[in-house]
Amino acid sequence: MSFSEDVKREISQKRFLLQGAMSPEREFLCNAFLETGSMSNPEKGYHLEFVCETKDRAQSILDALQKFGIEAKTVKRKRYTVVYIKESEDIVELLNVMGAHVCLMNLENVRILKDMRNSINRQVNCETANISKTVSAANKQIEDIRYIREHYGFDNLSENLREAAEARLKYPDDTLKELGERLVPPVGKSGINHRLRKLGELADSVRRTSNTHA
Repeated sequence: MSFSEDVKREISQKRFLLQGAMSPEREFLCNAFLETGSMSNPEKGYHLEFVCETKDRAQSILDALQKFGIEAKTVKRKRYTVVYIKESEDIVELLNVMGAHVCLMNLENVRILKDMRNSINRQVNCETANISKTVSAANKQIEDIRYIREHYGFDNLSENLREAAEARLKYPDDTLKELGERLVPPVGKSGINHRLRKLGELADSVRRTSNTHA
C-alpha cells in the first residue's frame, strides 16, 4: 500500500470518529485530500499535492492551508491546477491538521533517519577531505625534503630542521601530531608544522637559485 493510501485510510477513520467535531477548514482539507490528494513516499522525497480542475478550487485549498500557516504553491499541469507542498515541515503540519497522526509519526521517523544519514555523510566527506588534504601536504613536504637532500644537503641544515626532515621521510604517513611526538624531545603540532614550513621555504629558495644559475 502506498503512503498516500495510508494517509487517506487514516483520514477516513479519523473523520468517522470525529463526525461533527471538526472545524470547516479541517473538514474541507480532509475531503479535498481524499478526493484529489496524493503524497509521495517520503523515503524518495517530500511532496504532497491536490489536483484541481479549476483555479477557484485551487484557491480555496490555498486559503484553507493558509489559515493553518501552511505554505503551498500552484503549477499548471495540462488542464489542471495543482496545489503542492514541498517543505517537510508544512507536510507534517497538514497531516496533523487532517488527523493523520500515525502517518505523521512515520514521516517524522523518515526525516530523522534522513537527517542522521545526511549528517554521517557530511562527516565522512569532511574527514575524507581532511585526509586527502593531509596526504597532499605530506607528499609536498617529502618532495621538498628530497629536493633539499639532493641539492642542498642535510649537513647544511640546523639540527632541528634536519631531525624534522629525517622524521618526515621515515614516517611519510604520520600526522603532524604523530610526527612531532617522534622527535626527541617531542614537539607539538605547531612546532613540527613550523619546521616543515621552513623546509618548504628553503626548498623553494634552492629551486629559485638553481633556476637562476641554469
